[in-house]
Amino acid sequence: MSFNIAIDGPAGAGKSTVARMAAGKLGFVYVDTGAMYRTIALYMLDNHVDVDDEKALTEALSKIEIGLRYENGAQQMILNGVNVSGCIRTPEVSAQASVTAVKPQVRAKLLNLQRDLAKKENVIMDGRDIGTRILPDAGLKIFLTASSAERARRRYAELQEKGQDCDYDQIKKEIEERDYRDMHRAEAPLKKADDAVFLDTSDIDAEQAAERIVSLAKERM
Repeated sequence: MSFNIAIDGPAGAGKSTVARMAAGKLGFVYVDTGAMYRTIALYMLDNHVDVDDEKALTEALSKIEIGLRYENGAQQMILNGVNVSGCIRTPEVSAQASVTAVKPQVRAKLLNLQRDLAKKENVIMDGRDIGTRILPDAGLKIFLTASSAERARRRYAELQEKGQDCDYDQIKKEIEERDYRDMHRAEAPLKKADDAVFLDTSDIDAEQAAERIVSLAKERM
């Protein structure tokens, strides 16, 4: 029997960083579900698919074959036989992914892939609806969050470090708007699972958050 850890939470809370660190400490497979949605978004962009056209979307999804590969512990996304891991982190793909990911057909396509992985391996999976929908029987569920002010501060610092011109208030506003969309969308809204452990990272770093998850996992296992 595999042991699964589900981590949900809002954008910018550090889920991926914390999940990856905890997976390394536990020897688990880290599954980046966001990369899966980005991979589908990339296909839709490259093939000029109108995702609001249900027929066109369904037809496009039937032509998509998604695979995962791990190289040096890093998840590689394979789209129709091609490694697209280096192509899915652009702003254009991010914008498309936020639109594509709410489509029920898209979520259904990835649901089985994500669950199959969790049956075969000890995994840590992060996203918006992992504990509530994808892995409802996960041995440990975490709702990882931080205040919008702190998430905006982190994002601002990250962009400043890259030399990009940015505005803190605008970043905070965009984060709060995304939170609202994620929590109020009809398909798989962001919410804390009833049996999830609430973990606020506003005042702790990623290492401390990862250690907390590792400790909880060892207790449960």
